[in-house]
Amino acid sequence: MIANDKELIQQTIQIYFDSMFYSSRDKLEKAFHASAMITGVFDGDFTEMTRDGFGDFVTSRRPSPIEKGAEARLEIVSIDIAGETAVTRVRDDYLGFMFLDTLSLVKIDGQWSIYNKLYHIEGNAA
Repeated sequence: MIANDKELIQQTIQIYFDSMFYSSRDKLEKAFHASAMITGVFDGDFTEMTRDGFGDFVTSRRPSPIEKGAEARLEIVSIDIAGETAVTRVRDDYLGFMFLDTLSLVKIDGQWSIYNKLYHIEGNAA
C-alpha cells in the first residue's frame, strides 16, 4: 500500500535526520543500507563516503547539534515511490549549512532504507 510506504519512508527520513542531530551511529545504520554511498560537493571538493565513513563523520560531531542547542530543521520536499524503490528530496540544516538532499531508497523485506544520498549545500543554515 503506497500510503503505508509513504509513512514508512517518512519514518526512515526522520531516523536519518535524527542520526545527524544526535550524532548517533545506531540511528544512521538503521536508516542507511549497508552499501549506501553519500556523495556531493563540499567546499568545492567532490566527496564520497561509505555508510561507515559517514557514520564516523556523524559520530565525531561532539557535542552533537542537539547538545549545542541547535534548532531542528527538516523539510520533506517530495517523495516519489515506484514499487520497491523511492526518491525523496529533503531540506535540512546541519553544521551551519542548509542542505538539499536527494535520497534514493529501496524496500527490502518490508523495510525502507537509504541506498544513496546525493547532497547539495544551498547556503548557510536558516
